[in-house]
This record gives sequence, structure tokens and C-alpha cells, in this order.
Amino acid sequence: MEQTLVILKPSAVERRLLGRIIDRIENRGLIICGMKMMQLDEKILREHYAHLVDRPFFPSIVKSMTASPVIVMCLKGVDVVNVFRTMTGATNGRNAAPGTLRGDFCMSGQENIVHASDSVENAKVEINRFFKPEEIFDYNPSNLNFFYGSDELK
Repeated sequence: MEQTLVILKPSAVERRLLGRIIDRIENRGLIICGMKMMQLDEKILREHYAHLVDRPFFPSIVKSMTASPVIVMCLKGVDVVNVFRTMTGATNGRNAAPGTLRGDFCMSGQENIVHASDSVENAKVEINRFFKPEEIFDYNPSNLNFFYGSDELK
């Protein structure tokens, strides 16, 4: 099964949306195999958002992402990168479809409550950025066969 990185941003933490977001993750059948709270700093944000460092809005990203601690999670599931990005919705909450996390919980492009890895390759890099190997647990819940058909679990 694939893994992906999720960050519940300060806009989710401050608005106390954590339980509602985690509930939707678990109800969908995705497995949380790593989770912790941490305070991000400019150094890790420069690495994580390296493609945006030279953009004029990067300082506002740093300000937003350091406003409070975040929750970082490693999720596991079949096609989890695509599944969770679909659950997340468009980057700008005003354009996100109802039923998605951003469509239901935000109105902003910057204060958009959640980060989701955009590819399997980037997920691996991002998971290694935020987690030590011993912080990721490879287990399967006992009810997994009620979320997937037996031929889907390889």
C-alpha cells in the first residue's frame, strides 16, 4: 500500500478542526500509521516549499505555517496519494467542491487547513522530512477487509 504525508496546518489547529478531519480520514478507511504535533520553523519550510521560496508570497507562508503547532500524519492505503488529494479539494477553499475538506472547512488559498503530498515520490521525500523511521508503524487494522476487496490488497 502507498503512503502519503498530511499536514494539518495552523488554520486547522486554531479552528479546532482536527477531530473532524481525522474522523473523515478514518471513516474513509485510510490508516494513520504515524502522527505527531510539531512546531514548524523557517528552515523546514524552506525545504518543504523549496519551489516557492523565491516567490513574493513566501514570507506569508512562513508566517501562516508557524502561527501555531501543526499535526503531521503519515497515511497508508490503496492509492492513498490520489484518494487523499481528492478528499482535500482544490487549493483555494473558495474553489473546492462541497464534500471536500477544503470545500467544507475553508475559504482561503493560503489558510487552506491541510497539506497533502502530490505524488508517491514526493510523499516518500516528505515523510522522511517529518518522521524518523521508528515513528512510522506498519500495521493493518483488523477491519481492513471491510474497506477493501481481497483482490485490492496486495
